[in-house]
Amino acid sequence: MSGPLEGIRILDLTQVQAGPSCTQLLAWLGADVIKVEEPGVGDRTRHERATEPGLDSFYYLVFNSNKRSVTLNLKSGEGCDIFLRLVGMSDVVVENYGPGRMDKFGLGYDVLRGANPRIVYATIKGFGTYGPNADIKSFEHIAQAMGGAMSANGEAGGEPIFVAPGVGDSGTGLHCAIGMLAALRQRDNTGESQRVEVAMQDAVVNLMRIRMLDTLADGKPLVRQGNRIWGAPSMIFPCSPGGPDDYIGLVLSGDSWDTILAVAGRAELIGDERFATHEARCENAAEVEAIISGWTRTVTKREAMDALVPLGVACGMVQDTAEVLDDEHLRAREMVVEMEDAERGRYIALGNPIKIASNDVGIEPPPLLGEHSGEVLGSLLGLDDGDVARLRDGGVI
Repeated sequence: MSGPLEGIRILDLTQVQAGPSCTQLLAWLGADVIKVEEPGVGDRTRHERATEPGLDSFYYLVFNSNKRSVTLNLKSGEGCDIFLRLVGMSDVVVENYGPGRMDKFGLGYDVLRGANPRIVYATIKGFGTYGPNADIKSFEHIAQAMGGAMSANGEAGGEPIFVAPGVGDSGTGLHCAIGMLAALRQRDNTGESQRVEVAMQDAVVNLMRIRMLDTLADGKPLVRQGNRIWGAPSMIFPCSPGGPDDYIGLVLSGDSWDTILAVAGRAELIGDERFATHEARCENAAEVEAIISGWTRTVTKREAMDALVPLGVACGMVQDTAEVLDDEHLRAREMVVEMEDAERGRYIALGNPIKIASNDVGIEPPPLLGEHSGEVLGSLLGLDDGDVARLRDGGVI
């Protein structure tokens, strides 16, 4: 199968989420991503949150499809020598180790550039490699906290709330993927090595731009408002039968307001000056919410959506995670796919959100630990079975 990035080889030294989410996107677009893991250990997410003994966890599976796995002991001189030989045949090295770890391996940027003057070196850190906080460790919730996301999320007067999507980790991965593609283009234009750096805090701040508008205007911190973040009234309304996710999101603006009133059986309120404009609806938010919820509570979220969509009202029911995986639209777009491998059998996986007409790459199962060591070292470096066996016996792979 071919894709837009066919011919690009990436040495992936990352683990957990920020780095693997980045390289998986590029693998889905056709890059040859070689995941370099510690022998006998591998990406720690293979074991974290595992549900069955001996099987890689879904934590690992959702971020590592379409890659090849090579085990390599970078603490050994021979392991580093092999890695540098691979660098000489690759386009990108990406890592998300703690600050200074690559230098401790003897694999800093200058060394990599010496092995391949055209290499793109990408590094993902919590707070970057410079600045007062460069040495601070970071995880998803730390990046959210320091980047402002948690401060903006939560009910009025309540505590800051963790944001469910991985804006710190996967958000950083997205930014790094864009940076790597730009660096590859610059490398091809100039013939020179390029360095890419993305910090988790930086990525969260970038994703928070829309929430920074008022603070940029008046210098005051954003006040948490829950589902009224754009001002009252609420963006979601409760539906029957009243379960934890029985809600529908509505846009109460322009012609949609009159349409919703008609569907809700309150056509007599069309043109009422108390609700006729956005400003008026904000001033009378409690009454607006009572009017709309008076109808939505009598129907299911699907019934509400089926009634409003044909009339051109922007709306969407709140889907729980199981409903998302069963969404026929997402399945039609191959965002939810079925996977099968020899170890786990058949299971549900998530697909590629980037649709490119020329991309023929399908979703392939994530690799087992070291599954491709012999294949990669043989095809790229010319090592034979005896060489590979010796390296394995010596703990190098």
